[in-house]
Amino acid sequence: MIRFHWTILLVMLACLVSIQPVDAQGRKKRGKEEQSKSGQRNLLQAEVIFLEGEKYFMIEDYSKALIFFQKSLELNPENAACHYKVAQILMLGENPDKALIYAARALQLDPKNKYYYLQNADIYSKQSNFAAAAQVFETMLKTVPDTDSYLFDLAALYVYGDNLDAAIATYDRVEARFGISKELVFSKQRIYLKQNKLDEAINEIKEMISRFPGEADFVLNLSELYLSNNREEEAIPYLNDYINNHPDDARARLLLAEVHKKQGEINLAIEQLILAFTNPSLEVTPKLNVLVEYMKQLPDPTVQENSIKLAESILSAHPNDGNAHAVNGDLYLNLANNKNDPGFRKKALAHYQQALSLDDSNFNIWQNVLQIEAELSEIDSLEKHSTLAIEVFPNQPSLYYYNGFASLSNDHFETAAKVLEQGKKLSKNDQNMQVVFNSLLGDTYNELEKYQKSEEAYEAVLQVDANNDHVLNNYSYFLSLRKQKLDKARRMSSKLIKNNPDDPTFLDTHAWVLYMQGNYKEAKKFLELALEQDASGTILEHYGDVLFKLGDINNAVTQWNRAKGMDDTSDLIDKKIADRKLYE
Repeated sequence: MIRFHWTILLVMLACLVSIQPVDAQGRKKRGKEEQSKSGQRNLLQAEVIFLEGEKYFMIEDYSKALIFFQKSLELNPENAACHYKVAQILMLGENPDKALIYAARALQLDPKNKYYYLQNADIYSKQSNFAAAAQVFETMLKTVPDTDSYLFDLAALYVYGDNLDAAIATYDRVEARFGISKELVFSKQRIYLKQNKLDEAINEIKEMISRFPGEADFVLNLSELYLSNNREEEAIPYLNDYINNHPDDARARLLLAEVHKKQGEINLAIEQLILAFTNPSLEVTPKLNVLVEYMKQLPDPTVQENSIKLAESILSAHPNDGNAHAVNGDLYLNLANNKNDPGFRKKALAHYQQALSLDDSNFNIWQNVLQIEAELSEIDSLEKHSTLAIEVFPNQPSLYYYNGFASLSNDHFETAAKVLEQGKKLSKNDQNMQVVFNSLLGDTYNELEKYQKSEEAYEAVLQVDANNDHVLNNYSYFLSLRKQKLDKARRMSSKLIKNNPDDPTFLDTHAWVLYMQGNYKEAKKFLELALEQDASGTILEHYGDVLFKLGDINNAVTQWNRAKGMDDTSDLIDKKIADRKLYE
């Protein structure tokens, strides 16, 4: 394909002109011809330059295209298409004021071109001059044939310009030209509502119901309108009539349920909701939204019963929907927290686990699962599920805490240390999380007999939280077991029981520090205070040990016997009883 550059064409044209013959008699005639030919050359040259600009416009090199278009206009300022193109480029550069000058000139030069009207209207709209844009459309509709489809755009411009009466009138023109449609009716209704003309908005839909009595959108729209304006009584006949003919339309039942609820007829509302919820044709999301609204009213006993019914009906229709199981989990967790019922907590856990089996991408559900397993002391499951959670969310520090806690509880000390250190790194900018990780790391390193690391972790906590109960208790107790830094241990345990004077575990810790210091009488006093709160195996055994040190061997053996068989006693308890002797 041969391709000529416009400059080559100009040279050729110049050559043709230069070889024309000249005679004396025809000079005046030739002068006129020269002017005409010069104009023709300009027009031809302008067209060639314009085409070059089009080439750059098509490849989106707008800066070069603009240069060629403006050069073309210098040679032919009457080219409407060129003005149109310049306006396009200026709009791309977000220069609407300058673009409007060229767009208006294009329209002036060619007032029958639909696209020039549209460009002018678009620029006015960008300037938020909706009245001017609407006037452009009005002129186009009168001037350019077959543009009635733009009546919708004209109506929208009147709405944007807050000329609502003109918008209604324009929609009436649309109806006269194209007939009635849902889009048209609902558009007019929105305008009436914006004008606070509620009755006109209602009548617009009532007329459609009379013309199309089986059309769901009109009945539902009218019912919602009544509901939102506290005129729910007027919605009842429309909804009942529609439901009688369309009993499987769950959307209508949801609205009827809302009507009954607003009228205080809760049982009737629940009946309609259950019928709607058990219908799988209705999407799960609106059902869950209704259930969540009911859950906000807990712990009302009636609400609890109804919420459970609704939750079960949703699952009957959507047994494999992860969100349905997740909301059921939320419901039972809410009930568990209100009732302190482990049964509800276990149901919540089961639903959360089912939700994760369907979709494991929800971090909050993982959090809930791990929290419940920790509360229920399901340590094996906690270790397993926290490991899986870390695979899905490797950058969430809380998951490392749960995994470290479970590993420590299962005596997987090396794993616990590794996991907790990783979680600590991930939360380096969160002081509260640093406290949590260092607390467990202190416990973990103590079990690994890495006592220096243990103490460093505990000290890091106390620098931030000097009254941390967990660290004051474990740090002082572990020091007492090692018979190291007993004065420091006593200071910490003293602070502990000062802050928690009735906690049996903390009283036992303080007593044991005193015991290791040889202060048996003081230890006895604090152990007796602890026993008033909790006669655990550890406290009873410690009490027996103290009594033995004080020479009360018979009573010591009695306390050891009381402790025997409990889970939290030492391995030496049977030997102490059998030999009536203290072993440490």
